[in-house]
Amino acid sequence: MVRIKELTVVALFAGIMAVLAQVSIPLPFSPVPITGQILGLFLTGALLGRRLGTWAVLLYLILGAIGLPVFSRGGAGIAHLLGPTGGYLWGFLVGVYLLGWVVDKEETLTFLRAAAGMLICLIAVYTLGTLQLAYLMHIPWKKAFLLGALPFIPLDIVKLFLASVLSVKLRRILKQTGLLSFPH
Repeated sequence: MVRIKELTVVALFAGIMAVLAQVSIPLPFSPVPITGQILGLFLTGALLGRRLGTWAVLLYLILGAIGLPVFSRGGAGIAHLLGPTGGYLWGFLVGVYLLGWVVDKEETLTFLRAAAGMLICLIAVYTLGTLQLAYLMHIPWKKAFLLGALPFIPLDIVKLFLASVLSVKLRRILKQTGLLSFPH
């Protein structure tokens, strides 16, 4: 049975992702903008783990699909999930599950475990995003990777480092206060 506390945390992290999605910088050479979503995704997976993290991202995607402006730059609607950048959004779901799977292996989260899980998450997001971008724009996979992944790697690595540091500290605090129980 799902507890009210779990539902609240899932909704809170879906909201965090929606807010961070509004931090969006369009790039003139790419249909994919720089956003804060990845930072929110990393924190969601590392703090909530596989089960609750997946629910939070699923809620985020459902909210956007039904028309709430939660995607980057206030985007909403099913077209965002089915359009050229939708693969990145689907990648969030796969990525958060994999990240949660990695961090759920141990009760105490270490920087290296968090960073490894986030790297796997990022690879899933880039892979699904690049595949859908290539397919819908009718461009080779390599060109889609150059447009939709490569320019984002340096900043996403910075986000990965920041989220790894934050998640280790926050997870310890959340465990001590009893707001979340680990493993999930």
